[in-house]
Amino acid sequence: MPGRLYVVSTPIGNLEDITYRAVRVLKEVDWIACEDTRTTGHLLHHYGISTRTLSYHDHNEAERAAELFSRLQSGENGALVSDAGTPLLSDPGYRIVHGAVQAGIRVEALPGASALLAALVVSGLPTDQVHFGGFLPAKQGQRTRLLESLAQEPATLVFYEAPHRILDSLADIAAVLPIRDVVAARELTKLHEEVLRGTATEILEKLATRDSIRGEFVVLISKATEPDPDDMPIEESIQLLVAAGIERMDAIKTVARQRGLSKRDVYKLVSIRPK
Repeated sequence: MPGRLYVVSTPIGNLEDITYRAVRVLKEVDWIACEDTRTTGHLLHHYGISTRTLSYHDHNEAERAAELFSRLQSGENGALVSDAGTPLLSDPGYRIVHGAVQAGIRVEALPGASALLAALVVSGLPTDQVHFGGFLPAKQGQRTRLLESLAQEPATLVFYEAPHRILDSLADIAAVLPIRDVVAARELTKLHEEVLRGTATEILEKLATRDSIRGEFVVLISKATEPDPDDMPIEESIQLLVAAGIERMDAIKTVARQRGLSKRDVYKLVSIRPK
């Protein structure tokens, strides 16, 4: 008879943020598949859990998945965890869960900590509809195109972002969605937890003055409530961006991009000639 696969949420910072059920299951299963055995080992040691750990990450996922399927089909029970939070949310694990389901192996979720949900509930932004986009693209062009494609989404946008890219990403959000409410949550549940609120420009200005920026970010952007920019006169759209702190020439480029026009056409429409 096949065993069971438990998908177990673990703390995102504060080690107390784990359920009694999760601790029990992690003690009872035959093995725990984890991204980094050292990181998970710290949590297991804290709770006196001696279960065997198996590394399972992006680089060995295909090879390790086959082994884990074999173990589950032989009757072993296993747990899947990530370094922090809920597995599969911008973390490895999809391959094994999908394969287990296809093989008829029972999969159970043990809910718990999630940076996505933690940031959402403290953000003060609407929660009726949410679009989670994982990590923003690393390249500016791809990032800008993604933000533009979601500009009219009637849902709060949620992304993960690394500290070394947060300033660039906020600058792109400011260019594409300048008047939206933005929340940047950092070090959630940890000693130096911080939740910054304002427009992307305002948050960018706060972070840009710091000597260093540490900790993974969750960035949330309020949903589309303003009229479609295409329904607004071009000059008015440009002025809206300028009022949000965008340089006029950059505002013209943004409006041109949003409407599928060339910058030259927009220059002409607002009586500006390119130099």
